Amino acid sequence: MIYHLSVHLMVYVSGSRVMTYITSRAGAAAVLSFFICIFLGPWIINKMTLAGYIDVPRQDGPDAHKHKPPTPSLGGLIILPAILLSTLLFARLDLAQTWVVAGVTAWMGLIGLWDDMLKKKAGKKGLIPRNKLIGQVTAGLVIGVLLFYAPNWISPEFAAIKTATTVPFLKNSYLNFAPFGWGILYIAMIVVIITGTTNSANLTDGIDGLAAGLVGIVAVGMAILSYVSGHAVFSKYLGIVYLPGSGELSVFCAAMVGACMGFLWWNGPPAKIYMGDVGSLALGGGLATVAILTKKELFLFVMGGLFVMESVSVLLQTSYFKWTRKRYGQGRRIFKMAPYHHHFQQLGWPDDRVVVRFWIIGIILLFLTLTSFKVR
Repeated sequence: MIYHLSVHLMVYVSGSRVMTYITSRAGAAAVLSFFICIFLGPWIINKMTLAGYIDVPRQDGPDAHKHKPPTPSLGGLIILPAILLSTLLFARLDLAQTWVVAGVTAWMGLIGLWDDMLKKKAGKKGLIPRNKLIGQVTAGLVIGVLLFYAPNWISPEFAAIKTATTVPFLKNSYLNFAPFGWGILYIAMIVVIITGTTNSANLTDGIDGLAAGLVGIVAVGMAILSYVSGHAVFSKYLGIVYLPGSGELSVFCAAMVGACMGFLWWNGPPAKIYMGDVGSLALGGGLATVAILTKKELFLFVMGGLFVMESVSVLLQTSYFKWTRKRYGQGRRIFKMAPYHHHFQQLGWPDDRVVVRFWIIGIILLFLTLTSFKVR
């Protein structure tokens, strides 16, 4: 909205030109998103407490969590409005990318909200996993079908490589499904990326500040990747595909960074509110969509390596337990507890140490991903 208003005002007010630049609007989106979270936080915390959406520590959870007091949940209701409002205010509304990423984020947030509302009221366990998966797969299928059968809706440049993804560390290298006759599998890949990223973000949300901090770090990287992908000069210099309009996704990513920082104001240890599925699913869906629209799906895999590790730890733990129970009559474990961050809690690490060290690893993975451009 601000962009379109600034374009019209440039004729009369020269200073309004500054808001036509992506960098200016991305910075403004981050700041606005941060302050929305700061001011919205106390109100949401109070409302969730009065409404009874309280998270009580599970008896089968980590020992370090059993002493925690009951804490309000659905903190994603702080994050989601901040991201969407800032994006729609500062991003270009005439580009499909803006509406696709906002739509997926909102949809995944609604699925998470439904799950949280069922889970935190009347002692229910939330959505049946199958129903949650249906919602995630539906989002992936809709986006996948649109991008596969109507890619010009995004841009002609996107249509030219619609079934390809950029390969990290290799210059002008793409993994393309089409030459093998597997182009239709691109839709399946999108479903896997959206479903996997949202579930991974959800699994990571297990310690105060952990998920919000890691998502914020990855969002910084995705903002940079989006900006250079939408910049003709930078993309040519770095040897990556130029995708007009994808630079606007950096505004969305900046809004996500601001929202994560603002949420950490209330979620940092000791947390005054938990994120809940409404926040983790929305954040994961947003990151996955940005990666898809910029053809940087594999970059997200590297940059979000900790999210991948969290999901893999659960899969390994579950599979090994079932296999050993069938073979030996008693289930055995690889980790003391999964997801992986709980393993360190069970080793006696304080929550703060786990969170900070995971953040450090996340930053290192971010640097590794950005360095891959020069390696290319």
